[in-house]
Amino acid sequence: MNKILLVEDEDHLRHLVASYLRKENFTVIEAADGQEALDRFAEDEFCLLILDLMLPKLNGRVRSQSRVPVLMLTARDGEQDELQGFRCGADEYITKPFSPDILMARVKSLLKRCDLLLENEVSLEGLSINYRQRTAFYNGVRLMLTPKEFDLLYYLVNNKNLALSREQILDAVWGMDYYGDTRTVDTHIKCIRAKLGDFGQKIKTIRKFGYKLEV
Repeated sequence: MNKILLVEDEDHLRHLVASYLRKENFTVIEAADGQEALDRFAEDEFCLLILDLMLPKLNGRVRSQSRVPVLMLTARDGEQDELQGFRCGADEYITKPFSPDILMARVKSLLKRCDLLLENEVSLEGLSINYRQRTAFYNGVRLMLTPKEFDLLYYLVNNKNLALSREQILDAVWGMDYYGDTRTVDTHIKCIRAKLGDFGQKIKTIRKFGYKLEV
């Protein structure tokens, strides 16, 4: 699936961004405001949403309904604006003006980071994950995971029995431009283990290196 929902109230900019995306063989559905975006979103499945943070009628409601990756494209360039964007659920944030090359690089990086080219549905010893639906079940019980916990668990399952360094995990799940502490990986692993019960014990700590899902 390579369909993107592009939501931008400036017609010229929306058409321009859509043309960039289509040149890269993405299917683009355009929406001019938040309500139209919600209508389009209800009608189809998307691999990515590109949203203007300042759009009227939206107010983060798309994110509240789905875990599809979100790239925010906005004129707000302050640090607090960017932090607010991430608090609202953005996975990536680009400020206007921007270059087409940077936009395409961020789009492809985000899709790769979210492992959309991997299997959509994976099952492993009672654990089942559906990526597009952003759902995970263990022994038939749905796991209530945060977006990053979900992405981290999905990454571990797709790389089962491989020793993964904290840096590898950060690059894959948080992105190569993440500059936070590697201890955030430890915190998320701890939360995932607690939510997985006995299956969580299969996530082994490799001292002074990282983690491995042993099955």
